[in-house]
Amino acid sequence: MVKHRATAFFCFALISLMGLGMPNIVSPQEPLAGKEVMIIELEGPINPGTAMYVIRGLERAKKTGAAISVIRLDTPGGLASSMRSIVKAILNSPVPVVVYVGPKGAGAASAGVMITVAAHIAAMAPGTNIGAAHPVAAGGKKIEKTMSEKVVNDMASYARGIAEDKGRNGKWVEKAIRESVSITADEALKNNVIDLIAEDIDELLKLVDGRQVSVPGGKITLKTKGLKKTYFHPGFRDRILRTISDPNIAYVLMMIGLAGLYFELSHPGAIFPGVIGAISLILAFFAFQTLPVNYAGLLLIVLAIIFFIVEVKVTSYGVLSIGGLISLTIGSIMLFEDVGVSLKLMLPTIALVGGFFIIVASLAFRAFRAKPKSGTEGLLGEVGLVKERIDPEGLIFVHGEYWQAKAREKLEPGERVEVEGVDGLILKVKKAIFDDL
Repeated sequence: MVKHRATAFFCFALISLMGLGMPNIVSPQEPLAGKEVMIIELEGPINPGTAMYVIRGLERAKKTGAAISVIRLDTPGGLASSMRSIVKAILNSPVPVVVYVGPKGAGAASAGVMITVAAHIAAMAPGTNIGAAHPVAAGGKKIEKTMSEKVVNDMASYARGIAEDKGRNGKWVEKAIRESVSITADEALKNNVIDLIAEDIDELLKLVDGRQVSVPGGKITLKTKGLKKTYFHPGFRDRILRTISDPNIAYVLMMIGLAGLYFELSHPGAIFPGVIGAISLILAFFAFQTLPVNYAGLLLIVLAIIFFIVEVKVTSYGVLSIGGLISLTIGSIMLFEDVGVSLKLMLPTIALVGGFFIIVASLAFRAFRAKPKSGTEGLLGEVGLVKERIDPEGLIFVHGEYWQAKAREKLEPGERVEVEGVDGLILKVKKAIFDDL
């Protein structure tokens, strides 16, 4: 019965999470081609989740025949790989894309600079800023000097090429990457980093009306007067992915998942740890599809779990547990390429999860080695009291129960006997050789 309940819980978790792969839906009705502006709001860090959201928004604009797409941007930056995905989608969009840094108080830092300059039209609201695009490692850590030079040179040439292709100030963009400079909206307009300043999206649409832009299909003259504003809202899948696609969160989910499933396997019938573990592990792998996973690191983590499991069956005097911790640590460091898990998060997580595995393994090992407490095996070696004379059979009281017993010698009531075997429902006993019960 317990096994069936556990299976039901696992199936329910899997079926519930299948909904994460459902496509995002804007509205049940398809708007008329060329009569709408698709507004995509991009706020927060640039990661695989936000990149997929923007890309789907641009694809939606293409399918519905939108006249123009507007990405309202407010970001502190994010992953270079995700930024490149967004930039590629903008550059290859047949629908003109306007990147609008707004509202007032917003900013386009780091990866946001490249997204802004890649737009067909770049705009900012008053009181916003753009810049500070020097590359850093995940978690804000500094990159080793030689590697830093390679990364900076690559990013500078990439961004400058995009800016100059769009007729913008490539020298300033390169400076923002090499020197982390940042400027206001007025300075950006003056330095030819953006095309215009607008108070809000309504003013933005008025200002871009009649402008000519180049898209992959040729040149287009924008006609934005009277367009219907349609917002591409993030769906449930986008919200989940935006949260868990952070490498730190994906890593913690994976560790919780492995710990929960390990506990369920070592203590069948617990159910709750197994359900939580299954859900966490599915969410982690859902995030992994958008992250640059190094499968050597993932295999090392799996190998660590195998070491902890084998520790239950093999007396290694802690060697397997130590090997498991080493494998877990190295695998965690190697898990993601280009991005990394914060050491401040990784080390406590390894200590907690590794300690959990070792404690559970030791408990399971003790239970495996312990003498059985029930059944016929639990009776062997037990000491009982003769209740009726045994010659050669009689009655004894042992293990809280009355049993028929037989012996090779005569035993009188009150004598203590030790169980040395079981023959069906009759116990084989002998006179106990010790005094106390």
